[in-house]
Amino acid sequence: MMKLGMFTSGYQRNPLEHCFQDAKEFGYDYIELWGGRPHAYAPDLKAGDINEVRRLIEKYEMPVLGYTPEHNAYPYNYMIGSEAQREDAVEYLKLCLDMAKEMGAEYMLTSPANGGYLATYDELWPRLEKTIRELGEHAAKVGVKLTVEALTPYESNFFTRANDLAELFHRIDNPYVVGMCDVVPPFVQHESIMAYFDKLGDKMDHMHIIDGEQGTDSHIMPGEGSMPLQEMFHELARIGYDRTATLELVLGYINEPRMYARRAVENVRAMMAHAGM
Repeated sequence: MMKLGMFTSGYQRNPLEHCFQDAKEFGYDYIELWGGRPHAYAPDLKAGDINEVRRLIEKYEMPVLGYTPEHNAYPYNYMIGSEAQREDAVEYLKLCLDMAKEMGAEYMLTSPANGGYLATYDELWPRLEKTIRELGEHAAKVGVKLTVEALTPYESNFFTRANDLAELFHRIDNPYVVGMCDVVPPFVQHESIMAYFDKLGDKMDHMHIIDGEQGTDSHIMPGEGSMPLQEMFHELARIGYDRTATLELVLGYINEPRMYARRAVENVRAMMAHAGM
């Protein structure tokens, strides 16, 4: 059965313990832990904060299956800047993989961000391939999947479509490098969400489920936007999707993350039940 995860970036003004407490109470299956201060920044975890994450996992019997470090803007973005800056981002993300392993996570998420207005595909593809190859080798070493996410055109000028993921997997053959679908990028680009499953096959390993509106990359409460989510759940039931799906409420609900996290999972559980999941 498909597992539902809580994404914790919207809780960043709350104590980390609220995430675990609410995930348990509201009926989430796991946590996808956002890796930024004040909660789970990898260097802080390495310095000792990993012990608090482990304590909360044990106390609430709530696994952290995914770790999503902050790395699409300041100070890390491996798609832009000098080679030294790229190497610094790679070393940071290798540490993130180490910390994902320490907390028992199955995957770490990465998303290739904007490469700069003057960069061409001839520059961007070799840079991405080199980076994912290096991170993928480290992922295989520590035994944590590196899950690559396509972004919206509002977030990246380069890696935004299912075809980009398919091309990456054509270039890099590593069982620890897999893909996912955040449902907003295909929706706002008038692409098919379900085509990700056809194009990526067994590499299609994870989802971010949320609602959206055309003309924006806003992540909206499931059931309160314009996406045909109920019908999507029927399609997911039809193909027997049984992997992970994180409900990616982000900063739009930061004022009351606990209230909205409850509403999100209740809305999605109702749609899943209607679809026979």
